[in-house]
Amino acid sequence: MRNYFASGIALAALLAGTATAQTATPVPHIESRNGRHALIVDGAPFLMLGAQVNNSSNYAEPLATAWPVLDRMHANTVEVPIAWQQVEPREGQFDLSFLQTLLDQARAHDKRVVLLWFGTWKNTSYSYTPDWVKLDSKRFPRMKTRDGKDHGVLSAHGAETLKADMRAFVKVMEYLRDHDPQNTVILVQPENETGSYRNPRDYSAEGNRLFAQAIPAELAKKTGKRGTWAQAFGTQADRAFNSWYVARYVNAIAAAGKAVKPLPMYVNAALAGPSNVPDPDGVASGGPQQDVLDIWKAAAPALDFAAPDLYDRSSANVSLYLEKYARADNALMVPEIGNARDFARFFYEALGHGAIGFAPFGMDATGYFNFPLGARALDAATMDAFALPYGMLQGIARDWARIAFTRPTWGVAKPDDDKPRSTTLGGWQITASWGEWQFGMKEWTFLKSDPAPWGAEKIGGVAVAQLSDNEFLVVGDHVRVTFSAAEGSAPNGIMLRAEEGTFVDGTWRTTRVWNGDQADYGLNLIDRPQVLKITMGRYR
Repeated sequence: MRNYFASGIALAALLAGTATAQTATPVPHIESRNGRHALIVDGAPFLMLGAQVNNSSNYAEPLATAWPVLDRMHANTVEVPIAWQQVEPREGQFDLSFLQTLLDQARAHDKRVVLLWFGTWKNTSYSYTPDWVKLDSKRFPRMKTRDGKDHGVLSAHGAETLKADMRAFVKVMEYLRDHDPQNTVILVQPENETGSYRNPRDYSAEGNRLFAQAIPAELAKKTGKRGTWAQAFGTQADRAFNSWYVARYVNAIAAAGKAVKPLPMYVNAALAGPSNVPDPDGVASGGPQQDVLDIWKAAAPALDFAAPDLYDRSSANVSLYLEKYARADNALMVPEIGNARDFARFFYEALGHGAIGFAPFGMDATGYFNFPLGARALDAATMDAFALPYGMLQGIARDWARIAFTRPTWGVAKPDDDKPRSTTLGGWQITASWGEWQFGMKEWTFLKSDPAPWGAEKIGGVAVAQLSDNEFLVVGDHVRVTFSAAEGSAPNGIMLRAEEGTFVDGTWRTTRVWNGDQADYGLNLIDRPQVLKITMGRYR
């Protein structure tokens, strides 16, 4: 199997000569600096306001139903699958007609594309492989369970599987090289939600042989561990082993594709809840969950980052995932999140962690809804929950991306406990609170009022970017935001200006200044797109 991994790298080197300057615009890439990251598109930072279509909307007619949804959301990017079974329905015969359809439709609707390769893995299954792969288990072996039975996942040790998958993926990348000079496609996901549930590794003869060996030198260097898999990883040995070999498999495919056209590539993780991580049978073993990212980093250098798919409605769990994936060596992106209304609040918290992109799943009008993971129906209220934050960033997405690449950011979603959340940026404390009307204070007893109707809903959040020591950019909805002097800082801090406005050609333009009622009780962002620039100061 090592020979086939090596062959993937060799193929990458062989094809490198074809990855010449054939594009009309610079090829997108990820830049990292001082622990922050940017997706560079057309030569400048780009914030992906994305949406993913349903799994089988990778045909012309269902894809056409997505564009009105995307426009209503103010999305600038769509994530769309392309399946091995449609690219190579008969072995050696390739059909890239859907890819051209996707490029044509995306360009007509002024959207960028994240291309999702459904190959050996899709939701840990091989359901999107061609029939000729599904029907030949000797050439394309399944994983074996502990008792020697076939498991419904293809083995990462299948040399012929890797070779065939890589060949089809390279055909896709060749088509992009030759037919997408304007880089409509800005990111590629080779494979989808890799791994295996209820079977932590392949217990075939080949799997057992490799498992008995010492861990690879690259992994030992990265983790500081030594010995066999069992000696190095103990109770997590099976899962660590599967993570390594799945990552090597995906790395070979990514390297071969990048040799043709070096678009940034990432992997996404199926997450089963933080409490499942210690249980090798309770997670998608082999996927890039937060606790095995170091294994993936060592095994798959051709991948630019790993990303979490978030279908957990617990605000505490989402906060944990965002924190774990926002690493100095890993750009944060949320490539899938539930499309129910209560998931929209997490956009702000992702921005606060420096996210380069965000995308709710199932955003088309084909009539499929993955409730309870997402919404019961894609109605107006559901779409508008995402349209509100996207609408704030729509005109300044590149400005936000540029600022977030060089300056501190903070963001928070309304937490499940409804308690205020605070941070300190520079010498200023910023606090987000919930359930307030735009006027007055909840604790007032002399002025009676009904509770704010949105106070009981799991909606709202805020994201803040620090422009300078005393200036901040603020976006949010259904939240009250206050600025005050941080504890231990110089006294007499006051808000000088709260300017509503936007960026024009990279320069801030003020449309009005908030004052009086609109600023006396904090900054109350409710139900419409508003971008604020806050200037703080200290008097003597």
